[in-house]
Amino acid sequence: MFSFSGFGTVGETHSSENKADFTNSIFQPNGAGHTRSWSPEVASLIGGQLSARITPELSAVVQVIAQQNYDGTYKPHVEWANIKYQFTPALSVRVGRVELPTFLYSDTRKVGYTYPWVRPPVEVYSLLPISTSDGAGFSYSQNVGDLTNTTQGSYVQSDTPQANNSGSVIARDSINVSNTTEYKSLTFRVSYQHARLTIASLDGFLDTFRMFGPQGVAIADRYNSDSKPAVTGVVGASYDPGHWFVNSEWGRARFNSLLGGHTAWYASGGYRAGKFTPYMTYAHENAASNSDPGLTLTGLPPAQAGFASSLNAALNAILQTIPAQSTVSLGARWDFANDLDLKLQFDHTRIAADSDGNLINIQPGFQPGGTVNLFSATVDFVF
Repeated sequence: MFSFSGFGTVGETHSSENKADFTNSIFQPNGAGHTRSWSPEVASLIGGQLSARITPELSAVVQVIAQQNYDGTYKPHVEWANIKYQFTPALSVRVGRVELPTFLYSDTRKVGYTYPWVRPPVEVYSLLPISTSDGAGFSYSQNVGDLTNTTQGSYVQSDTPQANNSGSVIARDSINVSNTTEYKSLTFRVSYQHARLTIASLDGFLDTFRMFGPQGVAIADRYNSDSKPAVTGVVGASYDPGHWFVNSEWGRARFNSLLGGHTAWYASGGYRAGKFTPYMTYAHENAASNSDPGLTLTGLPPAQAGFASSLNAALNAILQTIPAQSTVSLGARWDFANDLDLKLQFDHTRIAADSDGNLINIQPGFQPGGTVNLFSATVDFVF
């Protein structure tokens, strides 16, 4: 009736940038670079999954993961907790905490052993960093010979705490649809997400612009994130006949707020020579805009002009955090034992001139438009 499985990653990541941190997720408070040159927090985690077969049709699953949280602690949290009912061999419904089927590796996003790299390319996977939500969803699968087509949909919501206790990212009325087609060694997935997104911590700052009349009100309305529509679309494909693989994903996110809009893609390939798998990846992400002229200073009294100038600078500092960068990654995986692998990966990232890239904890003296080198070593395991 019950079954248990576990997984985890132990690793270290080094960053050449000492005035900012590299992390796996914007919800981590610190990482490699400024906080510490070598960081185990970036990749390390451990998780367990308990599954129950209650009846032939009814099953349940709970997955718990311990990793660096938004507040710097390592308190375990529930990643999945849902009940599934299999109405027919093709149709099932789940209720509870479920994963969002956005990317090729959404189902195993936290299980490093299941993908070739140290981490899925952050340029694409940061488009929708929220991996799970609470609600209900369905899955409908059809088989025709070697072809399997699975359509998934869900209606969910989520409250995800931001790093350093700076508030929450609240998603409501989230509608998610994906379709995955598998034919022999080929997998193709397309997904679409639409939600109402609120980030209350930003709205207090934007309300200050309203003091400057119609143009300030227009800026506040354009960038506020009070239940603004957020739309994400992703297309991905993978071909893996065994001895080698190629995969690629393209995505676009539009948030209609200070989070802006961005487009990203990656292409990756590798060759398996026995237990060794060298691979290479190129990833690119660009932002719709990383700057705004802000308030017009002409005609304002000197005191107001100085304050307005400060507001404009703060606005552009926030817009600068929208990632725009390109990364070349070289790595290798060694499956040195059953259910164990060792991965080494080098990333060379070039950040756009007006962006912080995917870095956080930006310190005085940081210069956009530079390059960052990362070196990561991890051991993945499943049991």
